[in-house]
Amino acid sequence: VQLQACGGGLVQAGGSLRLSCAASRRTFSRRAMGWFRRAPGKEREFVATINWSGGHTYYADSVKGRFTISKDAAKYTVYLQMNSLQSDDTAVYYCASTNGPLSTWRDVDQYNYWGQGTLVTVSS
Repeated sequence: VQLQACGGGLVQAGGSLRLSCAASRRTFSRRAMGWFRRAPGKEREFVATINWSGGHTYYADSVKGRFTISKDAAKYTVYLQMNSLQSDDTAVYYCASTNGPLSTWRDVDQYNYWGQGTLVTVSS
């Protein structure tokens, strides 16, 4: 397993969760790390990404101001802190990594390593 995501669960609307994604040196070093999600009946969509140095982060408009992506290079781990969760955030969340250029980081197809997904359910 190249990437392993965990931390999902059931939470009430307005609550918080922190997802973690443990990677290997191969799938983490000098690569951008991203989070995507797939809601029931929808396509997988971009949530957030962080560049290899951790100095730049990018978010989907739907989560900006509520979610924070971060990484711990010493642990080869990337996190997604999710606050003010809404029912629309219910989805399976996936972590992924890419060595593609910045312009492609919102594109699902540019990520070549994926975790198995962790389910987040937000009850209203």
